Amino acid sequence: MLKVDGLEAGYGRSQVLFGMTLAAEEGEVVSLVGRNGMGKTTTVNTLMGLLPVRRGRIGFDGADIAGRAPNRIARAGIGLVPEGRRVFASLSVEENLVATARRGAGARWGLADVFGLFPRLQERRRQSARTLSGGEQQMLAIGRALLTNPRLLILDEATEGLAPIIRQEIWACLGRLKAEGQTILVIDKNLKEMARLVDRHHLIEKGRVVWAGSPEALAREPDLAHRHLGL
Repeated sequence: MLKVDGLEAGYGRSQVLFGMTLAAEEGEVVSLVGRNGMGKTTTVNTLMGLLPVRRGRIGFDGADIAGRAPNRIARAGIGLVPEGRRVFASLSVEENLVATARRGAGARWGLADVFGLFPRLQERRRQSARTLSGGEQQMLAIGRALLTNPRLLILDEATEGLAPIIRQEIWACLGRLKAEGQTILVIDKNLKEMARLVDRHHLIEKGRVVWAGSPEALAREPDLAHRHLGL
């Protein structure tokens, strides 16, 4: 479904990605992991059309989407849960969810489905998003992305800064989505939790993937995690 090949991008005169490669088959959950400043969020921003592609290809469902506008990329079927959640603070929970909702033939997600996945959001549907906890805002950001009915769901720093019990809830949610066949690209630092979910890790170092393989293969090479993740 997703095949990134030779991707180069950056900010102004500063280049961040140097021949980035990444792949996800339909129904797979893959990760992008690495230390801060290695290019994870830059990769996401480039995939979503928020940064221009300097060189390389972004293949999605057989088409090259490199250079498309962000709204066209979203309509093609890529949903983003951005780092920092970025909910609309002045809107209610329900308004946040329906603001960008997209329905079409065969659409899987509606408002009732999101409330079924996150009952806490239904309890707070009339509340302003600014009154939610960090964990609830993350649930809201995930629900908002799901309501675009994406074929590929991208989560940038999926559980960063969340309490352990909320992290468990988010991982359980992603496990349910995987069981239902949702293709997911997740960025996170928690290898232990991801090991139960991810089919393939991609380790990024200075704007390029230096290793890709299963969680089991990574566990057999602990020096890799220490060298590239500082773990």
